[in-house]
Amino acid sequence: MFAISFASVSVVIGIFATYSQVLKNSGPLGIWLFPIVAVGQILVALVFAQFAARIPLSGSSYQWASRLANPKIGWIFGWIAAWNIGLSPVAIDNALATQCLMPLFNMAPSETTGRVLTVVLLLIQAVIVIYSTRIVGWTNSLAVGVELAIVVVLGIALFAAVMLTGHGSTENLFSQGIAAGSTNYFAIGGGLMAAMIMGLSTLVGFEASANMAEEAKDAHRTVPRAIVGSVVAAAILGMFLIVALTVAIRDMGAASNSASPVAEIMNQQFGPALERPLLLVIAIAFFGAALVTIAGTSRIVFAMARDERFPAHRMFSRVNPHTRTPIPATLLVLALGVVVMLVMPGGALIQLITAGAIFNNIPYALTIVLYLVVRKKLGRKAGAFSLGRFEVPVAVVALAWVFIAIFVVSVSEATVTTFLIVGGLVLSGAVYLGYLLKCRREVLEREPGVQQF
Repeated sequence: MFAISFASVSVVIGIFATYSQVLKNSGPLGIWLFPIVAVGQILVALVFAQFAARIPLSGSSYQWASRLANPKIGWIFGWIAAWNIGLSPVAIDNALATQCLMPLFNMAPSETTGRVLTVVLLLIQAVIVIYSTRIVGWTNSLAVGVELAIVVVLGIALFAAVMLTGHGSTENLFSQGIAAGSTNYFAIGGGLMAAMIMGLSTLVGFEASANMAEEAKDAHRTVPRAIVGSVVAAAILGMFLIVALTVAIRDMGAASNSASPVAEIMNQQFGPALERPLLLVIAIAFFGAALVTIAGTSRIVFAMARDERFPAHRMFSRVNPHTRTPIPATLLVLALGVVVMLVMPGGALIQLITAGAIFNNIPYALTIVLYLVVRKKLGRKAGAFSLGRFEVPVAVVALAWVFIAIFVVSVSEATVTTFLIVGGLVLSGAVYLGYLLKCRREVLEREPGVQQF
C-alpha cells in the first residue's frame, strides 16, 4: 500500500516543474515554504487516513462519496476527480518537454516547440494506453524505481560535487536571488507566497492507497500508514533534493533566468557529459507518470459513462473487445490535452500547474467536509489507526489549510486563463448535473457499479 501512495506523489516531477518559478519569484529563500506546506498536507493525509481506517472502501472519490453520502454527491466528486487527473497528463508532458527533452537535445527555449513536443508525447502515450495495459504497468513500475533513485542519487551527487569542487554555497539557502529588492516580495500574492506552489503541486496524490483499501491486508492499519507515510517520506526526500539543488547553484543569475534551472544546475556542477544521461533517466520518470495518469483518467471517465452519468455515455462506456481498453475515453483525455496546447495563451506549464493545484485541493476540501459530516455514523475497529480526541481538531485545521492553499494559489500564481480552466470545467459539470437532475434523475438514485473490462 505504501508503494501505491508513494508512487502517486511525484517528487521529481513536482520539483522539476516548479523550481523555476521559485527561483524567479522568491529566490532560493522560498524553498523554506516547502516544509510548511508539508505540515499542512500531512494534516490532510491524517484525515484521509482516519477515513480509511473507519471505512476501508475501494474506489476513487467517485465511488467513495457515492456510498458514504449519496450518488449525487458522488457524481460531484467524480466530475472534479476526472478533470483534476485529466489535466495532469498535459501538464506532466509539457514539463517533460520543456524541462528535460529540450535541454537534453540542446533545443533553444521555445513555448511553441514545447507545445508541439507535448502533443507528440500525448499521442504516443494514448496509443500505448489503448493497445497495451501491460506496457503501462511495466512503465509505471520502472518509473517509480527510477524516480526514487533520481532523488537519492542526484541529491548525493550534487552535495558531493559541491564538497569536492567548492563550487556552490550554503549561503544560497537564504538568498532572495534575482527577486531581491522586489517591492511586493512579502506582500499577499507576492513573490515569497508564490513559492508555495512547489509544495502544493508536489505533495499530492498520497490518498491513492485508499482507493484500493479492499484489496489490502489489515486495511484498517496498513492503508492509513501508507497514506501518512507516503506524504512524510515525499516531504523529507523532496526537501533533501531541493536543498541539494539550491546549495549546488554556482551562477544564481544563470540558474534563475534559465527556462530549465534544474538542468542548468546539473550542467554547472557535472558538465554536459553527466547532465544528459541524468536528464534521460529523469525523462523516463516523467513519461511513466503521464502514461499512468492518462490510463487513470480514462478509467474514471469510463466508470461514470458506464453508470450513464457522463456526457455521451454510450460512446465513452465502450470497451474495445480486442484491446480490452476504453478507447473513446482515452481519446477524450488526448483531445483535452491537444486542445489545451492549441488554445491556451501564455506560458502553458505554470498555468496548468496552478489549475492543477486548485483542482487538487477542491476534492481534499470536499472529502474533509464529508468526513466531518458522516464520521459519527462510521464504525470503529479495535486496533485500527485512530486520531482519538484529536480527530475533529485535526480535520478542522486541515480544512482551514486547504482553503488557505486555494487562496494562496489564486492570488499569487493564477491568471485569467487559470480561472477560465477551473471555472469552465466546474460550470460545465454544474450544467450537466442540472440536466441529469431534471431529465434523468433515476441515474443519480443508484450507487455506481463495479468497473470491469
